[in-house]
Amino acid sequence: MTVPESSTGAPGGPVRIDGPWTHRDVAANGARFHIAEMGDGPLVLLLHGFPQFWWTWRHQLPALAEAGFRAVAMDLRGVGGSDRTPRGYDPANLALDITGVVRSLGEPDAALVGHDLGGYLAWTAAVMRPKLVRRLAVSSMPHPRRWRSAMLSDFAQTRAGSYVWGFQRPWLPERRLAADGAALVGRLIHEWSGPSGPSGSSGPDDETLDVYRRAMSIPSTAHCSIEPYRWMVRSLARPDGIQFNRRMKRPVRVPTLHLHGSADPVMRTRSAAGSGEYVEAPYRWRLFDGLGHYPHEEDPLAFSSELVNWLKDPEPDR
Repeated sequence: MTVPESSTGAPGGPVRIDGPWTHRDVAANGARFHIAEMGDGPLVLLLHGFPQFWWTWRHQLPALAEAGFRAVAMDLRGVGGSDRTPRGYDPANLALDITGVVRSLGEPDAALVGHDLGGYLAWTAAVMRPKLVRRLAVSSMPHPRRWRSAMLSDFAQTRAGSYVWGFQRPWLPERRLAADGAALVGRLIHEWSGPSGPSGSSGPDDETLDVYRRAMSIPSTAHCSIEPYRWMVRSLARPDGIQFNRRMKRPVRVPTLHLHGSADPVMRTRSAAGSGEYVEAPYRWRLFDGLGHYPHEEDPLAFSSELVNWLKDPEPDR
């Protein structure tokens, strides 16, 4: 099941938004993925979270390109301009999508930068295909084993992540997500943002939220966006989920930057902190005071500066 190009990729449409970047499609892991790219140099691959798409990295693309990197933001399987397939939304396969895109771009490796679900998959890719991951930067998401433990044993995190449990019902969650022009998407992003940005403004503006609402309104996107979360919960007691959890015991052996907003209402700081126990390499933790679940959008200058400085540091230490 692939959404026609006319519904996702027309100029001025909800996905291929104009900017200093260029758009194209690449093939990887049996599917087609839309990317926006800018700059030349070592590859930095940007992975979005829920309920967003590549455009969430619009501030970081030019910042990374100016700093001498080849910045590429991809749409994950089932989202934005990428293929909507009937299967393949478990983290192992989604991680192979990511490393497959690295190969399709003709690069030997990449620095992965992931937010939310994209961060979960970046952790996974660094374990599964370590030779293709040069560095790892994760925002607003603990290591998958840490996430599992917090969701099962920490009542405060279970309550904060209640939307994940709500996604387990059949059909109703995607209908709610797409209803009224995906109005719920706008509410979630607004509520999950910090109390105020660096300018004192509260949350994203209506124009920004409208972009995300229109992207989620593309047919099948709501269903595909929810499927990874269904796997994460429904597999907890299944052999495939238990095997994945054991597999993630393997340590990350590349320099890792872990970024988090202190006011994140859905992923508690306590849940994310401590993920460094799974990293056998230089690990740096950076907490952004007063920012919520989207620090790269809430304070893009601070986020981009932290990321670029760390990427250019030849010897990132603990």
